Amino acid sequence: MRLLFGTLFGLIVAAIVGLGATYLTLNRGAAFGGLTIGSWTAFPKTGTTDADPYARATIARTGQLPMALADGVMFTADSDDNGRLLDGRCDVVLSGITPAARFWTITLYTPGGDLVANSVNRYGFTSQEIVRSADGSFEIVVAPRARPGNWLPTGGVERYTLILRLYDTAVGVSTRAGKEVPMPSIAGGSCR
Repeated sequence: MRLLFGTLFGLIVAAIVGLGATYLTLNRGAAFGGLTIGSWTAFPKTGTTDADPYARATIARTGQLPMALADGVMFTADSDDNGRLLDGRCDVVLSGITPAARFWTITLYTPGGDLVANSVNRYGFTSQEIVRSADGSFEIVVAPRARPGNWLPTGGVERYTLILRLYDTAVGVSTRAGKEVPMPSIAGGSCR
């Protein structure tokens, strides 16, 4: 009788731990084969047949369609270069250049995956419309209040995520180390 209860208890604990770990993994969007460059992270294999089981389960659960590797790659950032979470009540400056790509977009999303609501209906920039310096670099100010130049309004949300999509690029296919690809820096600024 004692053996039966011990076995049953062990199976229940194993089921709870296994299901709990799977739930946490799927909710955090964990996948294998991540490519991290500075504050930016991408999972290039997510949109391919080589996607790991956790990535496939996350896609099935959320219903989000990932970019195929032949189309491009999607980088996300939820913290600045110093590791502080991106706060919509603070000023953040993205500056530099992007890797070589035919076209790119940068967009603000809530941690839940929705566009960040704001009064001017400005949700991101594309490589076609951004104002650049003479050397090809750019600077985008992500802030709750209007700024001159390239400004993305946060609407004062507590947390947000930046998503940089690179279309028709070799990044993710041939990239092995983060130092070989230039990515925009993310510098935290003052909070109001």
